[in-house]
Amino acid sequence: MIEVKDLVKRYGDHLAVDHLSFTVEDGQIYGFLGPNGAGKSTTMNIMTGYLAATEGEVLVNGHSILDEPEEARREIGYLPEIPPVYPDMTVMEYLRFCAELKKIPKGERENQITQVIALTHLEDMAGRLIRNLSKGYRQRVGLAQAILGFPPILILDEPTVGLDPKQIIEIRDLIRQLAKDHTVILSSHILSEVREVCDRVMIIHKGHLVACDTPENLEEQLAGAGSLELVAKGTPGVVTAVLDTVSGIQSRRMEDRGDGTTAVSLSCDGDIRETLFYAFASARCPLLELRHQAASLEDVFLELTEGDGEEAAQDSLTAAPEEPETTGEENEEEKEAQGNESDL
Repeated sequence: MIEVKDLVKRYGDHLAVDHLSFTVEDGQIYGFLGPNGAGKSTTMNIMTGYLAATEGEVLVNGHSILDEPEEARREIGYLPEIPPVYPDMTVMEYLRFCAELKKIPKGERENQITQVIALTHLEDMAGRLIRNLSKGYRQRVGLAQAILGFPPILILDEPTVGLDPKQIIEIRDLIRQLAKDHTVILSSHILSEVREVCDRVMIIHKGHLVACDTPENLEEQLAGAGSLELVAKGTPGVVTAVLDTVSGIQSRRMEDRGDGTTAVSLSCDGDIRETLFYAFASARCPLLELRHQAASLEDVFLELTEGDGEEAAQDSLTAAPEEPETTGEENEEEKEAQGNESDL
């Protein structure tokens, strides 16, 4: 379990995290969402001990990240957005190096390395230089080092960024497999991915937690019981006449489909589906569809984080410094090689 209590992080006059509090329960996959500049990466770096908080406390399975940093870090496996790999090492050399850094007992190292290689399906890559691996396999190597030591909590910052669709599916499947034995906190801008993989979603905006629930509950709360969509066989005039006989309709939006049917979106005072059904039946106007108006996780995200355009411009202040985007393989490797020791 992770407990974040009244967390504050300031960069000069800029408040990146503003008295943030939440609890991560064991055995679930949490999606950690927010617009650029919301404070996600800052929060994750504080949770993993790579940044110090200005105020507040983080407890990892009862260990304070400030007062007991080694004990707290031992409970966490961390994959930053840019995997902390050394391109001139082979996969096996790198994992042995990571095992030594994590102070895994010598007698257990080879066995653990073999296990994480099998778990991340890196058997065929163990002897290859990391510089010669695809980005998808580098992500797997980064995951392997996060899993070493088998910590109960995994924190993954944008684990599928920059991957092709096949690689994304592979990493998603791996995350689901890891969730059987680990609590996973997953940061991503791909909301469909979060919707598919995560058990619960936390949305952060301007350093505040604005929502924490299952994706289904968040979508249902936004849509509401009084939001309906229907399709009736009839002209807009005929459909309007029927709707005028029904009480409880607060607003309506109609669309003439041009094929003799009319689509209507309604905002209602409560659930009036039964009343609508009988009204259209009495008017002998066939009701072809009637359902709750669906809200997507994207709708929820936009509803809760509107008006953050200014904050997006300050993203560089709210997260650990990021390397500039490059297009060449050589530049990418040089970027990945920098700062590896602090990431590990």
